[in-house]
Amino acid sequence: MRYRHFPTVTLALGVVLLVDVLRVFLPAVITIFGQAASTPAELLGAFAFGWFLLALAAPALIRRVGARPVTLTAAVLLVVARLAVNGQPGGPLQLWFATAGLLAGLVWLAGAAATTDRPVPGLALGLAVGALLHTALDTYRSAFFGDWPAWLAAVAVSGLFLAGQARPASAAGPGGVRSWLLAGPALLLAGMVALSPAVARTATSYQFGLLRSDPADAVGVATVPLFGAAPLAVAVGGFLLAALASPRRGAWRWLGPVALVVGAVLVALERGELLLPAVLLSAVGLGACLASAGAADGGTRGGTDATGAPGPDHGGQDPAQGDGGGQGRAQDGGGQDPARAAGRRGYAATAGMLVFAVAAVAYYAAYDLGHPNAGVPVAVAVLVAAVALATRPAPPRGPARAGGAAGRPAPGPLRPSLPPVWTAASAAVLTLLAAVASDELLSASNRDGPPETVRVVAYNVRMGFGIHGRFDPDALARAAAGADVVALSEVDRGWLLNGGHDTLDLLAERLDMPYVFAPAADPLWGDAVLSRWPLDAARTRPLPAVGAPTGAQALGITVDFSEDVRLAVVATHLQPPPGEDPVVQARAVADFAVRYAAGRPLVVAGDLNTEPGDPAFAEFTRAGLVDALAAARPLPTSPADAPRQQIDHVFVTPDLTAGEAAAPPGTASDHLPVAVTLTLPRG
Repeated sequence: MRYRHFPTVTLALGVVLLVDVLRVFLPAVITIFGQAASTPAELLGAFAFGWFLLALAAPALIRRVGARPVTLTAAVLLVVARLAVNGQPGGPLQLWFATAGLLAGLVWLAGAAATTDRPVPGLALGLAVGALLHTALDTYRSAFFGDWPAWLAAVAVSGLFLAGQARPASAAGPGGVRSWLLAGPALLLAGMVALSPAVARTATSYQFGLLRSDPADAVGVATVPLFGAAPLAVAVGGFLLAALASPRRGAWRWLGPVALVVGAVLVALERGELLLPAVLLSAVGLGACLASAGAADGGTRGGTDATGAPGPDHGGQDPAQGDGGGQGRAQDGGGQDPARAAGRRGYAATAGMLVFAVAAVAYYAAYDLGHPNAGVPVAVAVLVAAVALATRPAPPRGPARAGGAAGRPAPGPLRPSLPPVWTAASAAVLTLLAAVASDELLSASNRDGPPETVRVVAYNVRMGFGIHGRFDPDALARAAAGADVVALSEVDRGWLLNGGHDTLDLLAERLDMPYVFAPAADPLWGDAVLSRWPLDAARTRPLPAVGAPTGAQALGITVDFSEDVRLAVVATHLQPPPGEDPVVQARAVADFAVRYAAGRPLVVAGDLNTEPGDPAFAEFTRAGLVDALAAARPLPTSPADAPRQQIDHVFVTPDLTAGEAAAPPGTASDHLPVAVTLTLPRG
C-alpha cells in the first residue's frame, strides 16, 4: 500500500467496523431490548435514538481533550466491543457490547472528521468493502462471526485499523463539512438498497427467478435466482466509479442526484419488479452525490491533498485544539480557525448519523405504529441530492495567490486519492466472484413417482432471530429438518433493521429446498413456501388490513409430485390489530384457498394469530377444512421458551389424513414450528 493511501484505507476500515456494529446493534434493539413485540415501538426508538444523540457531545470532548487521544481511545473501544460481540452471539451482553461499540464508533467518527477534510474516498471505499464482505459471507451475520479463519480475519482488519489510527494525523484544512454531513445518510441508503447484497438477490429473484413456469402465475412473487447477488457487482463498481471520479460540471451535475432520487422513488413504490433498477440507480446516484459534495474539499493550506499526503501543517498541532496560549494560532487559507473547522466537521458527522437514526426509526417503526413510511428513503435521497447540488466545485488549481506564500497554488480539486477506474473495476470483479462463490443453486428433487406421505412444517421464523436475540439460520434449519414442504412466516430478505440478511435464502440453502416468496409488508418482508418437490402456479392475494399496521397476504403454490398428483399449499400470516381476532383476514384466506385449490388436496398453514374456538379459527372449519393438529391438542407454540398460545396451525381438506403432529421444542425463533405428516389420497 502506498503511504498516501493509508489515511483513506484507515477511514474505510473504520467505516466497515462501524457498519458491522450497526448490523448487530439494530436487531439487538428489537429482539433483546424488545421482546416478542411486547415492548412499545416508541420505547425501542427512544433507546436506539438516544445513543446517537449522546454522540453529539463528542465534538466538544474532542475540542477540550484533543482529537488524537479521543479518536485513538474510541478506535480501541470500537475494536474491543466488536470482538466481544463476536464471542457473545445473543442475550443481554450482546446488546450492551453492541451498544458500547456503536457509541465508540460514533465518537471515533467525530474524531476522524476533526482530522480529515476529504473523507469521500474513505467513506466510499468503506461502504463498498462492507458490501463486498457481506456478499462473500452470503449476508450471514457479520464479517467477524465464525470459526478461527474469521477470527484471524477480524484480528487482521482490526490491527490494520488500529495501526492507521496510531499514525499521527496530518493537519486538516477547513473543507469537508458537507461530505461528513452525508456520511450517515449515505450509510442508510447504502444499507437499505444501494449496496445491500440481500436486496440485490431479492431484486434478482423477482425478475429472474428459475422456478417461474408461467409469468402470469407468478405476478408479485419471487423465486430462486441464479447467482442472485451478482447485480451487486455492477452496483458496487458504479458506486465507486461515480464517487472517486471527478464530479460532473454544468447540467451534467444533475445526473447523479436525479438518479438517486429516482432510485429512492422506485423503492417507495414497494413493487418487487422495480427493486433491481432501484439498486443500480441509487448506487450510481449516491456515488455521484458524494463526489459532488466532496468537490470543494481539501486543497487549502494545512490540508491533506487528494491523495492523503500531508500538506503544509500547523506546526504539528492537533487541528481540533487551539494553541493553548492564544499566540501564533494557525489559520487556514480562508482565515478560519482550524479548531473551529474541526468542530464543524465533527458536528456534521454526528448530525449525519442522527439523520441515519431518525430515518431508520421512522421507516421501520411504521410497521408497528402504522404511519406512512414510503417517503422516508425519498426524503433522505432528496437531502443528499440537495447537499450535492449546493456544493460548487472549486476552480482549477492556478498560480499562487496574491499575498500568499510563494508558489502556493490557489485551492481547487486535486487528483483522486484512489484511481477511479482501477478501484471500481477491482471491487466489481471481487464482488462478482464473491456472489458466485457464496451462492448455491437450489433445485427440486427428481423422484420417481409421487410419495405416499408428505411432512409439512409451518414456522414463524421472526426474521431468523431466536428468543434470546441470536441470528442462527442453522438452528432454524434443524427445527425444520425432515420436512418435505415448509410454510414460513415473518421472512426477512434484507431489512437493514435486521442486519441486512437474506433469511429465506440462508434457510433454503441449509434445507436444500427451492422457494417461492410473497411480499406482505414490503418487497423484502413476507411469507414463503419451500419444497423438495417442484413448485408451480404461484398466486398471491393481499389481505384486508383492518387497521393493522403490518401488511398481510396469502400465497398459493402447487406442489407437483408427478403423475398428475398435485397438492395445493397456501401460506399466510394473519396480522390483526392488537387485541383483536383476525376473523376478516381468516375469512379472506379461507375463500382464496378453496378457490385456488379448485378441488385438489389443500393445505393452509402459518401463524394465524388465533386459537381453537376463536371466531377466526372457525372460519377455516366453516370452509370445510380440518384441523390437522387436532389429535395433538393442546399444542401451544408461543412464546417459544414457555409456550402458552396455540396460534400456529395447519388446516387440510378431509381427503388428507393427518398424523404425527408435533411442535418440536427450541428457541431459534419466538415461535415453535408445527409439523404434521399428511397421507395423500390414493388415485
